[in-house]
Amino acid sequence: MTSPAFPPRIRLAPDLEISRMVTGLWQIADMERDGPALDPDKAAAAMAGYAAAGFDSFDMADHYGSAEIITGRFLDLARRGKVASASGKPPTAFTKWCPEPGPMTPAIVRAGIERSLTRMGLERIDLLQLHWWMYEHPAYLDAMAELAKLQAEGKIGHLGLTNFNTDHLRVLVKQGFLIATNQVCFSLLDRRAGEEMSEFCLAHGIRLLAYGTLGGGFLSERWVGQPEPPAPDIADWSKMKYRRFIQAIGGWAALQAILSAAHDVAKKHRVSIANVATRWILDQPAVAAVIVGARLGEREHRRDNLRSFAFDFDAEDKALMETALARSTRIPGDCGDEYRKPPYLTASGDLSHHLSQFPSVYQASPVPGRPDRQRIDSGSIWEPLAGYSRAIRLGDRILVSGTTATHGAGEVVCPGDAAGQTVYILDKIAASLSALGASLDDVIRTRIYLRNTAQWEGVSLVHGRYLGHIRPANTLVGAQLVGDYEVEIEAEAVVAR
Repeated sequence: MTSPAFPPRIRLAPDLEISRMVTGLWQIADMERDGPALDPDKAAAAMAGYAAAGFDSFDMADHYGSAEIITGRFLDLARRGKVASASGKPPTAFTKWCPEPGPMTPAIVRAGIERSLTRMGLERIDLLQLHWWMYEHPAYLDAMAELAKLQAEGKIGHLGLTNFNTDHLRVLVKQGFLIATNQVCFSLLDRRAGEEMSEFCLAHGIRLLAYGTLGGGFLSERWVGQPEPPAPDIADWSKMKYRRFIQAIGGWAALQAILSAAHDVAKKHRVSIANVATRWILDQPAVAAVIVGARLGEREHRRDNLRSFAFDFDAEDKALMETALARSTRIPGDCGDEYRKPPYLTASGDLSHHLSQFPSVYQASPVPGRPDRQRIDSGSIWEPLAGYSRAIRLGDRILVSGTTATHGAGEVVCPGDAAGQTVYILDKIAASLSALGASLDDVIRTRIYLRNTAQWEGVSLVHGRYLGHIRPANTLVGAQLVGDYEVEIEAEAVVAR
C-alpha cells in the first residue's frame, strides 16, 4: 500500500480546483476562546506547512476567531512566492458569511463580504458560502440576490451554502441561483446527507463539502472498547458537539459497534479508523471533498490523512460496515436541522434562547375597536385594499389567511414548482404564527389549494416534513388560483395553554 504524495484534486468549476481533503479552520475559535488571538504570522506559517504537503485548500467562516486574518497573512506569503504546494497548484480559500436574520439590503450584504475580503487581503473570494439561521425569515433570498450581484462584479468566484436542508436548497435552485456547493455534516454517525440531499445535488450539479467526518475525534482507535468519558473530560467544542450526535444515534454502544467494524476494516488494509471513516464519506457520489479540522501549530495528522486515499473498500468491508451502521438510530430531520430545531446537536447545546433573540418577521398589532383580537399585516398592498389580515388571533385561536409564495413586492418564488412554493408558504405561515405567540406545533388544520393536481405528491411530502409530527386535519383540492401561483395554503392553530 502506497499513499499518494498529496491528496487527489477535484474540479468544482472550470476555474475552481480543490483538494479532496480540505483543511478546516474552525478550531481557531476554540483555541482562542479562553485567551488571546493566535499570532497571525506563526499561524500563517503553520498553514504554509499544510500547503507544502498538498493540503492547499482551506475553509473558514467570518466568526471562526481570527481565521480570516490568519488566512490573509498566509495568502500574502503565497502571492510573494513564499509558499509552495506539493500539488503545484495555488492555494484556495473559502469562507462563510453567517448574518443574523433581518433585512438583507445591498449595503448590509456588501459590508459583510467586504469585511471578509479585507481580512483575507483578497479582491475575489474563491467560494463564498451562506449560512442562514431561520428559514421563516425569507431574506436569505435577498441575500443570495445581492451575493449574485457581487459575483457578477468579480468579488466572489462561486456561491455555496452551508447547512441548508434539501427543501431550501431546492427553493434557491428553482429561483435560478447557481449553487456550486452545500457544506453539511456527513459521517458514519450522521448519514442524512446521503439521502434526499445527495439525490437532489446529483440531479442539479451541486457538490457536497462534508464536515464532521471524524466525529470530533471520536472515530479513532483511542475510543475502541473504552468506557464513555464523563462530560467534564470533554474539553473542546468539537467533542462537545459530536458527543451529542453519539447520544442521538443510540449512545455509546452504537458508537462502539461502528468503531469495532471500522477497526476490523482498518486492520485489514493497514490503515487507521480515521482513514476508514474518511474514505467512507469520500466514496459517496455527491461528495466533492471532506473538511478535516486543524489545530494550527499544535498537532497535525497529514501523513495519516493521506492514507485515506491508499485503499479501496471491497464487498466484505461494505457489508461489515453496513451491518454496524444498521444498529444506530438515524439523526432526525435533514441536513442542518440541528441548528434550527431540537435536538440541537451543537457544541453549545440548546440554541432555543439564541434563536428566540432574532427579530420576528412580522409584528402583531391590536385590531382597532376589538381589544380581544390581534392581527398580522405583512405589508402587502392588498391587505388594506381587499380588507383582510395575514393572520388573526382571537383568544387561543389563530387563523392564517390563504398564503402564496409571494416574496417582497410581488415576486413569485419558485415559478412553476408547487413543492418549492409549499416550502416558502409554510415558512411564511410559521412566521405569522410566531408573531402571534404560536408555532407550527399548534396547527390543527391546513387547507391546500393546488392549480395542477398532478403536483400533489411533492406538495404533500413537503407538508409532511413540516407537520407530519403533529398531523393536523388537512384538505387538498384542485383550484383555479389567481395569478401565477401553483399552490395556496391556509392554516388554523390553537395555542396550547
